[in-house]
Amino acid sequence: MIPKHFFFCFWSILGVLVLNGVTEAKESRDIAKQAFPSVVMLVMEDNSGQPLSLGSGFFVREDIVATNLHVVEGAAGGYAKIVGEKQKYDIAGYVAIDNKMDLVLLKINDVKAPAITLGDSSKIAIGDEIFAVGNPKGLEGTFSKGIVSAIRKIEEDTLLQITAPISPGSSGGPILNSEGNVIGISVATFKGGQNLNFAIPVSYLSNLLVNIKSAKLLSVEEKSEKKVKSILVDLGGRSTEGVRCTQFLWDTNYDNEYMRNQGFTFSISNSLNEPIKDVIILLVFYDKQEQPIESVFASYEGIVSPRSAKRVSSFVEYSIKRLTTKHVDSSNFDDIPYTKVEFRILNFQIVEEEM
Repeated sequence: MIPKHFFFCFWSILGVLVLNGVTEAKESRDIAKQAFPSVVMLVMEDNSGQPLSLGSGFFVREDIVATNLHVVEGAAGGYAKIVGEKQKYDIAGYVAIDNKMDLVLLKINDVKAPAITLGDSSKIAIGDEIFAVGNPKGLEGTFSKGIVSAIRKIEEDTLLQITAPISPGSSGGPILNSEGNVIGISVATFKGGQNLNFAIPVSYLSNLLVNIKSAKLLSVEEKSEKKVKSILVDLGGRSTEGVRCTQFLWDTNYDNEYMRNQGFTFSISNSLNEPIKDVIILLVFYDKQEQPIESVFASYEGIVSPRSAKRVSSFVEYSIKRLTTKHVDSSNFDDIPYTKVEFRILNFQIVEEEM
C-alpha cells in the first residue's frame, strides 16, 4: 500500500511546478501593460524644426532610449513621446553608437522613465513566441504577436527573423519574449519578401550600454577610421527605401488666387516588389537662398503597384507659387518651381497578400 503522505507530497510538488510555469510566461495583456510606459515614439526634425522621420525606441535607463541609427540619421534634433502620454521630451543627443548594427542610444532631457529589462538573446530558439511594440505609420503603441521564424547569420553577425509585422515607424522598437524582456530591436523588412521582418539581437545593445559617453549633438556624425558597413546593406535597406516622390509640377487647372490656394501634382514611385498604400509625404518648399519657407503634408490612400508609379495632387498657400518661381506675373508662371522642393517619405504600408 502507498502511504497517504506520498500522495500529499506528490500533489504539493505538482502544484508548485504548475504555479512556477504560470509565473514564467505572462499574459499578452500584462506584457503590453508593462512595456508601454517604457516605449516611445521618436519624431526627428531637421534644422528648421520640420519632421524628418518617425520611429520607435525604448528606455534602457531612466533617461536613455535605444533605437535604430537610421531613425535619427540626418536629423538635427527631435523629441520622444512616451506611449499614452501627451508630454514631449527633447532629445539632448546621442551617448553611444554602433554604425554596423544600426543602433544608437539617445539622451532624453527632463525625464525619468522605467527601463525595460533586457533578456538573453543567446537563449532564443526558432518557434519562440515574441511581441513587437512600436509605432508603425505613427500609430502609437501598436502591440503585435509573432514568433522567431529563423536565426540568420550574415558573415560573423546574427539577425533574428520574426513574423511580427514591422512597418515604417516600427524601427527601433523592442521585441519582447514571453516574460516581457527585450530580446531584440526591430530594424527592417526584407525587400522583395512577404512578412520577412528582422530584429537586431539584444546582445549587441548590451555591448553598447557599457560604452556610454557624454551626449553629442545629433547633427555631429561619429565617423570611424575604418569604414563600417551597416547591417542594413545586406538586408536591402531600411523600411522606407524603395519609395520616392518625383516630377513636381504646378497644377494649371487648379489656379485660384482668390481662394488663396494653389494646386500641384507629383508622382509616387514604388520600386519595391510589393504593392504599397497609405503613403504620407512631407513637402518642404525653399526660397532662392535655400531657406525653408513652407512645409505641407500630402497623402495617397490608394494602392501603388510594384515597380510602378501614381500621379497625385495636393495644394498649398497661393503665395508659395510666387515665391518659388521666376515670374511675378501669374499668367507667366512656369509649371516647374525655380527653387527646391524636397520630398520626405514619412510612412507607407506594404499591402498584405490575401491567403
